[in-house]
Amino acid sequence: MTILVTGATGNVGRLVVDELLERGAAVRALTVDPERAALPEGVEVVVGSLARPSTLPVALKGIETVYLAPMARTVTRFCELAADAGIRRVVALSGTSIGQEHEGSSGHEFEAVERAVTAAGFDRTFLRPGGFMNNTLGWAGSVREAGVVRTASGDSTLTLIDLRDIAAVAAHVLVTPGHSGATYVLSGPQALSQREMAAAIGAALGREVPFVELTRAEQHDEWVAQGFPDDVADWLLDGFAATLEHPEVPTGVVEELLGRPGTTYAEWAVANAGAFGG
Repeated sequence: MTILVTGATGNVGRLVVDELLERGAAVRALTVDPERAALPEGVEVVVGSLARPSTLPVALKGIETVYLAPMARTVTRFCELAADAGIRRVVALSGTSIGQEHEGSSGHEFEAVERAVTAAGFDRTFLRPGGFMNNTLGWAGSVREAGVVRTASGDSTLTLIDLRDIAAVAAHVLVTPGHSGATYVLSGPQALSQREMAAAIGAALGREVPFVELTRAEQHDEWVAQGFPDDVADWLLDGFAATLEHPEVPTGVVEELLGRPGTTYAEWAVANAGAFGG
């Protein structure tokens, strides 16, 4: 059985390809840029994208199972084409922001994807990770240039997850039975404050990395200057503020499904020390 991985150039999708290959699965990868994806030998490549539904019929031909990257704008058309192609099973990447009403929340797009896949009647599984450890690569510039982490809400407590753990769960769900209709909320194994994350980066670099706390207004202006839409900047800041009152708690789902510990932030920091100047 060949599994179609959509978004195979993406941060998670590319890792899903590797995880499936490690499990002995046959993989067809849908990517807009095979060269950039640097896909391993043995992977069947189809050039295309969920954003261009006209490329999907070729990618879906002869497939029964799909890893679906989130693409709300075209998900309804994907579902129509997938149903026509005889797709039976869809494992869709979603997110814990579902249900948030803020206009800048990513939850609206994730909800649209889940709703469309459910309505289409596929044997489906939804993966809802929270924040990514990779998000803190946004600190890399200030660590390299000034030796500090600069952000708001230093005491916000988060359960960030490594992208590789998300991909490992996706591959496990794709190749093993027993996940029909499940929705898995994924987190990292620890709840850490942003100050503690800065300390972990310092430990990985072998030197202290002080935490410089920005005001909400300062952080908002920095993000907008970096190209974040104003409403998205507000949504992110509201999320950090919420965890001051209600710290995130690890779900334990990664460990339960994979039978191994999830990647800690300290381990991630060591693996990514080069990005911070190590």
